[in-house]
Amino acid sequence: MKMNWLELFPEPIKSLLEQLPSSMLDRLEEVRIREGRPLEINAAGDHHFVTPGGKLTYRVEDSYKPAREDSHRLLDRISNHSLYTMEEELRKGFITIPGGHRIGLAGRTVLSGGKVEHLRDISGFNVRIAKEIHGASDEILPHLLDRKEKRMKHTLILSPPQHGKTTLIRDMARQISNGSYGNTTVKWPGMKVGIIDERSEIAGSIRGVPSFDVGSRTDVMDGCPKAEGMMMMIRSMSPEVLLVDEIGRSEDAEAITEALHAGISVIATAHGSSVDELSQRPALAALMENQMFEVYVILNRVEGHLNFRILDRQQRSIQLSLPNQKGVDVYG
Repeated sequence: MKMNWLELFPEPIKSLLEQLPSSMLDRLEEVRIREGRPLEINAAGDHHFVTPGGKLTYRVEDSYKPAREDSHRLLDRISNHSLYTMEEELRKGFITIPGGHRIGLAGRTVLSGGKVEHLRDISGFNVRIAKEIHGASDEILPHLLDRKEKRMKHTLILSPPQHGKTTLIRDMARQISNGSYGNTTVKWPGMKVGIIDERSEIAGSIRGVPSFDVGSRTDVMDGCPKAEGMMMMIRSMSPEVLLVDEIGRSEDAEAITEALHAGISVIATAHGSSVDELSQRPALAALMENQMFEVYVILNRVEGHLNFRILDRQQRSIQLSLPNQKGVDVYG
């Protein structure tokens, strides 16, 4: 069962959020709590502060300002009153809770040997609300099909943070696994899909069971580092398609190369706004230089709608959503 994200918040923050218009709650992506500073929400790129009466405002002086007690209560709820059991999450600076909701943390770092050991005096929270949108990949999936070989093309999806990458690949997993391929008449059977879900955001697994609909033939490796998880999935579950979110390390690139050489289609995401930009990152440069990906999808969200460009292996344009089209509705 998915967690109702509103239940995460302590009073009075929960009551303030419940007073927001339902249209705003449906589009809500982030709730930012900063001790002593305005309570802020982000809905499809539109930022507001929240007043003590549950109204929206842009005025700092009219906003509700969470107190230290609010921070402590929220931290207790996030950690289930056992913060010491979450040392690894605190080292990374975020916690993922049931339902795939990810909570970024800010505070004072404690160092050991020059590296971050954990966080303390946590006073900043960014609650990112995970959304499930069936059909989010309808317009993009047809361009990822190798109709001759009846397989998915090796694909890298690029965008800046919070432009819908995770929502997109969650829907791709569902469709590919179930044998539906977006806006096409293709009648292929569903494929075996493996998701490497290091941050528990794609499938939102609870005790190993996905809380999101990721398809009938999908297996999830939850909470596992991407590189190790890809190799484990290949050895244990024989996937036809691997999906992995936010690659960026050299070991990620090595594992992807192994998967491609094993005949497995890989659909991965990475932060970036262009292929050239990724080529400047040492950990991923070899993947770009060797043209390991057959398709690049460049995402750009405008006013809540996901516009995209699709490039081939040589970075030539295949398809783009036109300016007079709304693109794909993606919030989150």
